[in-house]
Amino acid sequence: MPERLIYLDHAATTALDPRVLEAMLPYLTSDYGNASSIYTLGRRAMQAIDRAREEIAAILNCRPTEIVFTGCGSESDNLAIKGVALAARNKGQHIITSSIEHHAVLHTCHYLERFGFNVTYLPVDEHGLVDPEAVERAITAETVLVSVMYANNEIGTIEPVEEIGRICRQRKVPFHIDAVQAGGALPLDVKALNADLLSLSAHKFYGPKGVGILYVRQGVRLLPQLQGGSQERGRRAGTENVAGIVGAATALRLAYEELEQVQPRLRTMRDRLIEGILSRVPRSRLTGHPTRRLANNASFCFEGVEGESILLNLDLLNIAASTGSACTSGSVEPSHVLVALGLPPEWARGSLRLTLGKDNSEEDVDTVLTVLPGIVEKLRSLAS
Repeated sequence: MPERLIYLDHAATTALDPRVLEAMLPYLTSDYGNASSIYTLGRRAMQAIDRAREEIAAILNCRPTEIVFTGCGSESDNLAIKGVALAARNKGQHIITSSIEHHAVLHTCHYLERFGFNVTYLPVDEHGLVDPEAVERAITAETVLVSVMYANNEIGTIEPVEEIGRICRQRKVPFHIDAVQAGGALPLDVKALNADLLSLSAHKFYGPKGVGILYVRQGVRLLPQLQGGSQERGRRAGTENVAGIVGAATALRLAYEELEQVQPRLRTMRDRLIEGILSRVPRSRLTGHPTRRLANNASFCFEGVEGESILLNLDLLNIAASTGSACTSGSVEPSHVLVALGLPPEWARGSLRLTLGKDNSEEDVDTVLTVLPGIVEKLRSLAS
């Protein structure tokens, strides 16, 4: 059994980078002021938020005033989708999204359907890719928003968002990108992505939990979803989480400063995991696109076993992994993403997602390749 935890669930969350904690500490201790207060302590808090907004805007290639801080990635998705849809409902009540979105998007669309909105859920191919031409065909005069994720949280497939955004721009339809899984891993230039709105979550790139980021292009009409004070230029009421905001900006800056060193190393380990597991475990298959995928994501299905049983056996060996989205843990139904790929239930129930981080090593990969084949073989023998 490994002496230390082998953590392979970075798509669920990441550890707080010590440098991020250091940047946050003053705003949890001495500089604890409310950013809405006009005295010196409050002004220092507001100045910290302004600096954080500028740092993030530089990475996204946008104006600082186009950055909205929220409480999480799910809130950013909710604010983008509900905010735009409700602000434009007199123009139309049609939304387009994909069938493999995170539940923060899907459940928000389901919610809006209760109030008269029509939602088109586009299918994907066997690798989880959305067809941009299908997006174009689905747009009507009533369409008020298109929302497609940048990279899938379960299978790692990277969507053709630049092309989808270009189509939306030509058709004058606002385009929202759920980039929560892409933050710290893929380019976030909102102009190059043709994005009108883009959601991020700090805890996915070694920042604190409880902090979300939403880019809203100037001119996009957005109806606030929290009523109260005038924080965030009237777009999101509530006392600002100053320490969290500083941490989010610091984490995002560090992630992009270190991108060229970290990502190739993750990609090498990912490819070793994929090749090793597919060659050593019979009746296994890769899920997601074989090459157009996040550098840290290796996701599989194994026929005839339950993914939860694999996780429990890995946990006994001090290895943390996932069957897919952490937000669906405990569900006995196959993932909606795997169902959308067309996988039969006997395969879809045997899912395993291994997502690497910057602290993982080649020895971690060796350990997984050593123990996983035996775990799957044992579970199949017990089930037969």
